[in-house]
Amino acid sequence: MSDMSDETMSITMPAPSDLPNDRFLDREVSWLAFNQRVLELAEDPELYLLERVNFLSIFSSNLDEFFMVRVAGLKRRIATGLTTIAASGKSAEEVLDSIRENAHALQMRQATLFRDEIEPALHKHGISVVRWNDLNETEQTSLNEYFHNQIYPVLTPLGVDPAHPFPYISGLSLNVAVVFRKLDDGTEQFARVKVPPLLPRFVRIPGESGTGNYRFLPIEELIGENLGELFPGTEMLQHHLFRVTRNEDLDVDEDDGENLLIALERELLRRRFGPPVRLEVAEDMNPEVLDLLVRELDISEDDVYRLPALLDLTGLTQIAAIKKAELKFPPHPVVTNRFLIPGEDEKTSIFKAIRERDILLHHPYESFATSVQAFLEQAAADPKVLAIKQTLYRTSGDSPIVDALISAAEAGKQVLALVEIKARFDEQNNITWARKLEQAGVHVVYGIVGLKTHCKLSLVIRQEGNQLRRYCHIGTGNYNPKTARYYEDYGLLTSRESVGEDLTRLFNQLSGYAPDATFKSLLVSPGSVRQGLFDRIEREISHKEAGKEAKISLKINSLVDEQIIDGLYRAGQAGVEVEILVRGMCALRPGVPSLSESIKVRSVLGRYLEHSRVFSFANGGDPEYFIGSADMMHRNLDRRVEALVRIVQPDHMKDLAGMFALAMSDEASSWHLGADGIWIRHKTPKDVQDEIMRDIAARKVGR
Repeated sequence: MSDMSDETMSITMPAPSDLPNDRFLDREVSWLAFNQRVLELAEDPELYLLERVNFLSIFSSNLDEFFMVRVAGLKRRIATGLTTIAASGKSAEEVLDSIRENAHALQMRQATLFRDEIEPALHKHGISVVRWNDLNETEQTSLNEYFHNQIYPVLTPLGVDPAHPFPYISGLSLNVAVVFRKLDDGTEQFARVKVPPLLPRFVRIPGESGTGNYRFLPIEELIGENLGELFPGTEMLQHHLFRVTRNEDLDVDEDDGENLLIALERELLRRRFGPPVRLEVAEDMNPEVLDLLVRELDISEDDVYRLPALLDLTGLTQIAAIKKAELKFPPHPVVTNRFLIPGEDEKTSIFKAIRERDILLHHPYESFATSVQAFLEQAAADPKVLAIKQTLYRTSGDSPIVDALISAAEAGKQVLALVEIKARFDEQNNITWARKLEQAGVHVVYGIVGLKTHCKLSLVIRQEGNQLRRYCHIGTGNYNPKTARYYEDYGLLTSRESVGEDLTRLFNQLSGYAPDATFKSLLVSPGSVRQGLFDRIEREISHKEAGKEAKISLKINSLVDEQIIDGLYRAGQAGVEVEILVRGMCALRPGVPSLSESIKVRSVLGRYLEHSRVFSFANGGDPEYFIGSADMMHRNLDRRVEALVRIVQPDHMKDLAGMFALAMSDEASSWHLGADGIWIRHKTPKDVQDEIMRDIAARKVGR
């Protein structure tokens, strides 16, 4: 099947004048609905207990980022008066009110779940989070010694009086608000003690090692019992926990002519001082202490979240990591892709395997280490490889991918690394890697001004005889060996000449100046991803009207772009079957009469984070499939460099069709979205991720 150039299609979608005004769900409320689905996994009594604990932690960290970025952005727009009506028809103030209502309810639901259900269940399995008064005298003495040796030296008590103003409270830090009375003059004073974030959140009770039982004391309890050591000559009156979330989104002007690394490093320092957007407090906090915090932090009462202990359940990752196999998912047998398995007494040549056929990878079911990582490591070591070009959006510490690029540069190969240093919350990590790569002789560039480079691309140029051959990897996920173990992603290894030509043009565009580049096998944003998808949606409508096979299948993380949604609505009005598999936000209303009756929206959540993006069009019986990095969001389609690659091998298209058929089936366990924006869980014995793992493992032997 030949590749199709974007230049063969140029239809523009018509204006949506005949579509109802209330056709969009609110994106922020939809995101909270996604995190509610995560919470529902934690609430599932049939799920393995430590996995439930892990989902509680994920829920907390997700909500933290939502407040730091989305809520902070809303509050900033309201404060500056730059508010507009959202596509859902709500004002920024109305959206913020909806968020507060939902977030308050969800956080209380999470806190009571942990207190009333998870904690007792853990206790039955020999894992206990205890309080100070639960300990005997010997245990308390041992923990006090631990406090003096390991905690006390790093604590910094900060009092508030005329000589000491109210201290700065860093974002996401856990803090103890202390009220004490001075013994010399009887005056009362307020102080704040920050719980050190680098110490374990839970202190294991001495004497438990080797017993199979685990008892933990929250570190704040140990600090609370020893506050007198921090404030000698005083009487402790009360102490309470609190936690502040701040605006931590970045604002970097890329057009001011300043070196982007320097500008970003300066902005990272500013991030610590963003305005507060949420205050979490223990529900028993004294009203006078709470009033002091609200006043000094200059935060609205509406943004105060009163919760039962424990605060900051992100720390439950420590509990979830306990090695009790019977309380966790049975491990999946991760396999090497069947076309990359070496024969007897034979070392795998990835280049030989790619020359023979395209290879479609599905992580984490298929090993990242023996495919993508091995591809780059072999390229670095192969004397016939002349050049490597690579994008890096997020990678891990001590990354073998970075090590391979450094090895290649040290071997004299031309190595280009396009490092996206503006990847949210990974900025400092990526700055470090950029400098390390530069010091090794790698050509490091930072992409195009005003655009984030989000595409996942690798290009290897190899001398073979008297010609150069290009080997390519295009993926849906980051080049991060750690997250590749639990992020679900697709990747394509190919030596197709048309793909190699496209990647060469795209890398030239990113590292130099090639504004008029056109592509044969790729859709690239900004520009051709949106238009390319529009054109294919319109074509499905035409096929439906002509009585030909017509169907659209999308697997994405988020669907909030109004133009794409309107295109799908038009397909729905024409009777085209549309199936959408979305992990997170979805602003489309399925099942609305005369608008979206033929559109189904499903969501799969489980042990792996569904991260891949797949696009399928029936095309009158000549189907087209794409995989790539782009979600259906404004930022991905208009303000990022994204790439989708055409999948052409029949067996690969069959695999992707099978994935859609499984995940969208009413027999599979998933959540179904209704026209009212409510997600309903349909729980069945057929777990999508388990089924995919079984299928891939079975195919391994059928090479």
